Amino acid sequence: MSEYKQTIEQVRKNAKTLFLGYVYGNAAIEIENALTTNMSNIDFLNNLLQKECDLRLENGKRARIKKANFPYQKYLADLVRESLPEDGQNKLKTLETLEFIKEKQNIVLAGNPGTGKTHIAIGLGIKACMEGYKVLFVTVPMLVNRLKESKANLTTSNLYRWFEIYDLIIMDELGYISFDKEGGELLFTLISLRAEKKSTIITTNLSFDKWEEIFNDPIMTTAIIDRLTHKSHVINMTGESYRLKETLWLKK
Repeated sequence: MSEYKQTIEQVRKNAKTLFLGYVYGNAAIEIENALTTNMSNIDFLNNLLQKECDLRLENGKRARIKKANFPYQKYLADLVRESLPEDGQNKLKTLETLEFIKEKQNIVLAGNPGTGKTHIAIGLGIKACMEGYKVLFVTVPMLVNRLKESKANLTTSNLYRWFEIYDLIIMDELGYISFDKEGGELLFTLISLRAEKKSTIITTNLSFDKWEEIFNDPIMTTAIIDRLTHKSHVINMTGESYRLKETLWLKK
């Protein structure tokens, strides 16, 4: 093996040890390009490290999106904004700055089914992942079941601590299924632990005056609404079906 090839292999070996994925996979090409273009050592090193950083940032975005457990990927850019309910159109520009995460504020998207609530929530979640935030998507029925299982296994405190690491939790479909008092209390505790510490997005098909139908406890219902809405963005998503209008728009 020539000295040149030995050097390339040594570079790749060191890159593997240091977990430098881009350098490991592209060392030969980058060195050959540097020699061909008479690139200075400083420019070569800077160029190589920049590409390594770019790859890590991109991999980090993909990993955060995967770990967020979105049911599907919907981007804010995919929204047909003029088809959203008026309040959604007016407030989306503020929400997509993600200042609500920095300010540890919540978002409640409330309205009838099919008006774009989940699309907005996922779009904001994906953008948050791309900007370095830790995000989790979960439906409320699945979340309540998970909390009840953790209580039965005496691991609730561990689960609560795990939920606290997320900068943003999206709780989808509040109101589609009611739950018992135990489930309501566990959900209330989780929401309370995150209040003014981290951000939560809730999507619901019920107006606040009907939340008692879910929690079956007027005092707890009032307390949960108070925790969620304090210094929060409450978006009225009542309107014509966004999905239907989107389908008609795409057929034009």
